Amino acid sequence: MTLPVDLPVPSPVDLPDPRALPALDGASLDGRLYTRVTGLAGRAPDWFDALVSHWSAYGLALFAVLMLVAWWRARPGDAPRIAMALAAPLVVALAYTANTLIKTVVREQRPCLTLHTVTLESCPAPDDWSFPSNHAAIAAAAAAALWLVDRGLGVIAAPAALLMASSRVWVGAHYPHDVVLGLVVGAVVGLLLTGASRRAAPLVERARASRLRPLVAPR
Repeated sequence: MTLPVDLPVPSPVDLPDPRALPALDGASLDGRLYTRVTGLAGRAPDWFDALVSHWSAYGLALFAVLMLVAWWRARPGDAPRIAMALAAPLVVALAYTANTLIKTVVREQRPCLTLHTVTLESCPAPDDWSFPSNHAAIAAAAAAALWLVDRGLGVIAAPAALLMASSRVWVGAHYPHDVVLGLVVGAVVGLLLTGASRRAAPLVERARASRLRPLVAPR
């Protein structure tokens, strides 16, 4: 007669949470394209890699400057345009929030951790999720807002957003699909919320008759 063997019972910590969503396997989508791009970065001249790395790290400051210029140029204009210019930073912040919420749901691991490739940018921590790209979302949201507020500045911001998204793949921080969806999230949120902010035009008109006048009028 065979006696039953007592098997170890896993603790609740060891058991998977049935409510947890499976993480996205980004490498199966475009991992090969990612490694080709990072391979090109590894063979590129040092000056070019340094240029792209600096843009990837600090380029978002350009969009902040452009939004400030858009507000300054909008002040002599009509109230809806001023409302959109003032709302642009808030719109960008909301796009970042929406993008971050998607990250926490999808939980895609960074490609530099999954594929173990050599990258220009230091690999983030394991819980710093990859999909979608926050840099791409912020840049796209700013570009969309600027396009509606000041078309001349929007023409500058749109290609700059594409360059920001591309740089995030070049330095190894994101898969291509990460930056593509980041651009989509940012553009959609930016266009919708910036357009909706035109409804705040009556507030701008009231501000022109108050101490806030310097914010909404040139004099």
